[in-house]
Amino acid sequence: MTIYIDNHPFHYEMENLVRLFYPNEKISVISEISQEKEAEYIYTLMETNKDNISARIYAEVCIGGRKLSAEVLSGSCDGEDFEKTAERDMAVCLYKLLCEVTEKTQPWGILTGVRPIKLFRRLSEKYGEDYAKDYFQNKLLVSAEKTELSAKTEGYEKKILSYSKDNSFSLYISIPFCPSRCSYCSFVSQTVESAAKLIDPYFDLLCREIEYTAEIVKNKNLTLESVYIGGGTPTTLSASQLGKLIDTVKKNFDMNTCREFTVEAGRPDTIDESKLRAIIDGGVDRISINPQTLNDSVLEVIGRKHTSAQTLQAFELARKIGFGHINMDMIAGLPTETVESFSDTLDRICTLSPESITVHTLALKRSSRITLEGKGVQTDSKNAAAKMLSYCEKKLMNEGYIPYYLYRQSRMEGNLENVGWSKPGYEGIYNVFVMDETHTIIGCGAGAVTKLKVPFSESLTRIFNYKYPYEYISGFEEMIKRKEQVREFYDELS
Repeated sequence: MTIYIDNHPFHYEMENLVRLFYPNEKISVISEISQEKEAEYIYTLMETNKDNISARIYAEVCIGGRKLSAEVLSGSCDGEDFEKTAERDMAVCLYKLLCEVTEKTQPWGILTGVRPIKLFRRLSEKYGEDYAKDYFQNKLLVSAEKTELSAKTEGYEKKILSYSKDNSFSLYISIPFCPSRCSYCSFVSQTVESAAKLIDPYFDLLCREIEYTAEIVKNKNLTLESVYIGGGTPTTLSASQLGKLIDTVKKNFDMNTCREFTVEAGRPDTIDESKLRAIIDGGVDRISINPQTLNDSVLEVIGRKHTSAQTLQAFELARKIGFGHINMDMIAGLPTETVESFSDTLDRICTLSPESITVHTLALKRSSRITLEGKGVQTDSKNAAAKMLSYCEKKLMNEGYIPYYLYRQSRMEGNLENVGWSKPGYEGIYNVFVMDETHTIIGCGAGAVTKLKVPFSESLTRIFNYKYPYEYISGFEEMIKRKEQVREFYDELS
């Protein structure tokens, strides 16, 4: 499929909008308009008047033997600049044509961004919540259900965001190893089997990077709000390594201001009593035990090398040892999962009463095995993922959970969302900080990204660590030099 861009700069937005309706199509974007168009195409045009404050927007869709077109007159409104209004008007114009030709609508309307709650908050703070709701539904064509979910989530985030100060930061530590690679995974992680010889040297250098980073933080008088050890699967490390890693953090950073310390114990087949004791003895107050599904046949399809029974056993062991905040992750839209089996998983998880539950929607990333093998999603019915999330919202609200953060990804099944649910008082604050881009996130380890935030602005400076463990090891000294950018950044702010 070809998208023709005529006389406007909105090619990125138009491509993302088309992908909502055709997520698996190969799409070409062309700005050079020739006489002959492809057999199936989408054409968008903007004709600006002489004073450059209004324009004629035109869209044309030729797909499946049908040819539809529409046009609107666009001009600045509600204090927006002309270009922003024109971009939205073009998106709405094209969206309505795509809805007609595909006979389906999108729950998030023309919104393609990752952080809808951040947008909702900006609108609410400037104009009030009623305006924000009206803008979502009537300007962005977001459904009433998703608009209400956005309002609820934004409300619960406010308290968490208030924790952050001008000099606040959170620490992320990457353990890029897993017992096996899930078929939907696109993260930078390697199986323990293929990368076993890298784990020890990687671990030693990671501890060095943490120590080096802490010196910079102390020098700049930054305040630590949360620590998150993720991956990958951190519990692929041995109990002694986990203990040393946590101890390295505690010895080098001032933990007196740290409100939350999380370790992802995501894969039940990597959890045992010695590792859990090393984690809890280190003072970690939040862990994740992630079933994704409690359907054993689906676990096999997606390449998870554990059973639902192992998940339940790991949860029971963590409770017995004394963990007071356990998070569990689920994924809606997994291949061969049915609405009934997904609902059964949620029901069984609720009987365990974890403090928080994160409900993801499957995202078909280009580098995942599912996408590369062309298997796609094989659920039981049309809109299965939407039905799964609808069941989640009703069930979890009835069980007393609240939606405390929400974000979206590209190529999500059904163009849906990921939502963090928790019992009141058990919100995962790192999740809010990182998705809202509230304050600086300093990353250590392979694939970690440091995001330096200028207070009271949208400005972010990114520092990238090497992606893969072998790159991290071989290029460690060069990568450490990049950390000096943290010092330079705060020197300029002071």
